[in-house]
Amino acid sequence: MAAEPEEEYESVLCVKPAVLVYRVPPRASNRGYRAAEWQLDQPAWSGRLRITAKGSTAFIKLEDKNSGELFAQAPVEQFPGIAVESVTDSSRYFVIRIEDGNGRRAFIGVGFVDRGDAFDFNVALQDHFKWVRQQSELARQAQDLEQGPKLDLGFKEGQTIKLNIANMKKKEGATGSTRPRPAGPGGLSLLPPPPGGKSSSGERPASLPTPAQLPGTPITDSLLSWPQPTAAPAADVWGDFAKASGSASNQTQGNTGWVQF
Repeated sequence: MAAEPEEEYESVLCVKPAVLVYRVPPRASNRGYRAAEWQLDQPAWSGRLRITAKGSTAFIKLEDKNSGELFAQAPVEQFPGIAVESVTDSSRYFVIRIEDGNGRRAFIGVGFVDRGDAFDFNVALQDHFKWVRQQSELARQAQDLEQGPKLDLGFKEGQTIKLNIANMKKKEGATGSTRPRPAGPGGLSLLPPPPGGKSSSGERPASLPTPAQLPGTPITDSLLSWPQPTAAPAADVWGDFAKASGSASNQTQGNTGWVQF
């Protein structure tokens, strides 16, 4: 079953709501068209202008403002060309070649009230045919590549290649020599304990030696081992106090020769 040709779609390039149409007198020489020779104050028709494109051909359509009914159409296959010409005395007026589809053709003049509308009309046609030229160039380049010799990058029979993977082995060996960290509760890896600290296995660090006393260093409680006082018997708490008071009174009675003040 043969593949159906791809249907081309119609795109809108430019729309101008106000355009004037004039009758163009026959050109007597090749000096070009002049808008001053038209009756500019008496346009033959006024309406809307719309530029569409289908494939590489552009169409200038003159339509009614309200109903959109087609008044005339000018197919443009090349720009600049005979289908669209600028006048020699103004930038707001053009001469286009309209066709009715039956082979009959006529030249009419179109003009814009605003100079900016005339500029947009001209640029829309230029951009379209610039795109057409780019597509033609890309198609020509693709055809040249297909017709030219193809570059074969495949391996020939018996052909081999050699890869140097020495650096990859070194990296793998360095990665495998690292010791795994011990896993703690919950599967979390623990960092090694700091030097001199208490490890997670419960081992206590070795006790530090007692510093020696240097000459001239004051004696402190940290350097002396004081004997611990023994507790007195709890039987007679006031015994020593009574003995001391009794001996003091005897001494007072024995020394009667002393003058008491």
